[in-house]
Amino acid sequence: MALAVDFDTQRIAPQASRKVAQPGEAQEHVVLAVENLNCGGCMRKIERSLHEAPGIASVRANLSAKRVSVTFDPQTTGTEAIISTLAGAGFRAADLAVSPASETISADRDLLRRLAVAGFAAANIMLLSVSVWAGLASDMDPEIQSLFHWLSALIALPAIAYAGQPFFRSALTALNAWRLNMDVPISLALLLATGMSLAQTIRGTEQVYFDAGVSLVFFLLIGRYLDQSLRSRAKGAAQNLLGLKSGWATVLNDDGTSERLPARALLAGMRILVPAGERIAVDGRIVSGTTDIDEQLITGETLPRTARPGDTVYAGTTALTAPVEVEATAADDATLIAEIARLMETAEQNKGRYVRLADKAAALYAPVVHALGLATFLGWVLLGASWETALTTAISVLIITCPCALALAVPAVQVAATSRLFKHGVIMTASDGLERLAEVDTIVFDKTGTLTLGEPELTNATDIPDSTLAAAAALAMTSRHPYAQAVVRAARNRGLEFQPLSDVNETPGAGLSHSGENGLEVRLGSAEWCGAANPAVAIGTDSTGDNAASLYYLPAPGSSPVAFQFIDAMRADAAETIALARTAGFQVTLLSGDRVKAVKQTATAAGIEDWLAARRPHEKIAELDRLKAAGHRALMVGDGLNDAPALAAAHASLSPASAAEVSQIASDGIIQGSRLAPIIETIAVARRARRMSLENFAIAAAYNAICIPLAMLGFVTPLIAAIAMSASSIIVTANALRLTTAKLKL
Repeated sequence: MALAVDFDTQRIAPQASRKVAQPGEAQEHVVLAVENLNCGGCMRKIERSLHEAPGIASVRANLSAKRVSVTFDPQTTGTEAIISTLAGAGFRAADLAVSPASETISADRDLLRRLAVAGFAAANIMLLSVSVWAGLASDMDPEIQSLFHWLSALIALPAIAYAGQPFFRSALTALNAWRLNMDVPISLALLLATGMSLAQTIRGTEQVYFDAGVSLVFFLLIGRYLDQSLRSRAKGAAQNLLGLKSGWATVLNDDGTSERLPARALLAGMRILVPAGERIAVDGRIVSGTTDIDEQLITGETLPRTARPGDTVYAGTTALTAPVEVEATAADDATLIAEIARLMETAEQNKGRYVRLADKAAALYAPVVHALGLATFLGWVLLGASWETALTTAISVLIITCPCALALAVPAVQVAATSRLFKHGVIMTASDGLERLAEVDTIVFDKTGTLTLGEPELTNATDIPDSTLAAAAALAMTSRHPYAQAVVRAARNRGLEFQPLSDVNETPGAGLSHSGENGLEVRLGSAEWCGAANPAVAIGTDSTGDNAASLYYLPAPGSSPVAFQFIDAMRADAAETIALARTAGFQVTLLSGDRVKAVKQTATAAGIEDWLAARRPHEKIAELDRLKAAGHRALMVGDGLNDAPALAAAHASLSPASAAEVSQIASDGIIQGSRLAPIIETIAVARRARRMSLENFAIAAAYNAICIPLAMLGFVTPLIAAIAMSASSIIVTANALRLTTAKLKL
């Protein structure tokens, strides 16, 4: 009853922009994790450096995931040479396969520790500064004032040295590679402000700005931590997908012996023994044995497919009911599941356009800030001011132009939006997901597990006597088949008592049988297996429509079989949610890999007029591409592994909490619970978040337009600059917090 899958991996190869390999030229692919890939300038530097290296066919840098995807000629270069090239350009890279997953958690914790140190130091230095600057300096003994300055220095110097390391290291790496990034002027302002304050403390003057330096680090780290924590949750989607493959397999040798080999060591042509309940490690064809295959990871459907000799099976699927021998036709990186991972990776490259747009603007920041600072210093010197006054004014310009408000403008809104969505049962997983969700005008639903619950339900349980249901459940307890498990759930929900039977035989594609003490055989399975090929013979009626399926229970040979009818029930608010979306002007489409009759019935029940059935992963991507070409921006809502590439390729995406883990990772957000109403809330929040982000950008622009000229004219001290910079950050954060309580309508 499940769809048979027959994918051609060449047909679903991603149409990425890349250099075309010459005839006979071998091509290999590697994904590298780049630790210090922080901005758009870094992306351009990486891509330019690798394109200039020999043997490189294509390069794609992914800022949000901090990855570089490289296709190369193994006869000319290799992974180590590529890593060395990146090192020469100032970037620390490692093969993603050996890069520990704990590095992301460690980076988040490191930033949080530095943030805590900076905040603690800033609070204490402010206590000392208040007594010096808040009108008490005239009444304070000079020795006491000097003592306060030295105490501030003792707190500030180690705090800045520790908390400012992320900026210092990034700036030093950029300068070593003869390039600039946003951390260079930030580091320059910190060092100049701290050095100037220390020099003035030694001289015993009043121009000390340790509070400004530490406060600057504190607010910068807030923006950096928010950005890092949001990015880290979006990492590793394609890599985690490959983890769904079986790690080991039993290989049958020609001499009759067998051995366990890791999946990476398997080759096409090997014969693999797959025990019942084990994942298949290769793409191949069954050469002996018959079993039910759980293909939910590939097709997204819960109903197993009966696979017989000659049928094709795929890595990542599971043999449920009997062992089979499989001849490998593709292994490791050539399998369908690996190809889906590559599709996801390619689609992920297209998600960062808003980040790249911001990086293009940020690329102008560093030279402009340095130019303004230098122009301020030279201008004041030419006007006859002392170098101390000129330098102090230049430091004020560097501090007041630090992009705290710009850095917090989007993260602050994201935190407020994700906090609100969490209360409504939606967990956002992509840093730029809200931006793209705000732009969608089309919603594309998968069927099984999305519009429906993805779990077969016994619909005629009330028509089945207790004794029959309990007996069937005792037989069904020994099977992992979804319909058998549904029988067990129904019996338990009724409160019936039963024990699993022993010596139950499971015939793949047919059903379960058991011979009792009296020698009479009972069966639970297909109509033909139980002698109910003609439904009129069975007790009970099949009135649940084309989307329903049936098992039959045969109490004894010659008796009438009892029909057990199942249906994958719709989510309770599916029709209501779709009606709200259509009323709001959204185009709604159902895009499923299930059979035509089942999809048609679900579409009718949900009120969807535009639907497509029997669509494979590459066909779902093609449909999304068609919508994109027509000018639509689609939100994909799906749950299966087969939906993962489409989720990654769509303009925006959401997955139910019951979805496969890889689909959750590939999507922009996860919907908790059994309701679809959070989809409407998510889009409404995303649209309001976009508006608030634009408001924050306007606030930041107004701040810079007013404060930068004042700083250049000498009306702003470094402390006032730090306060103004902090105030702009507080304003954009307060504006973002309004989102948590705003009343929204789609």
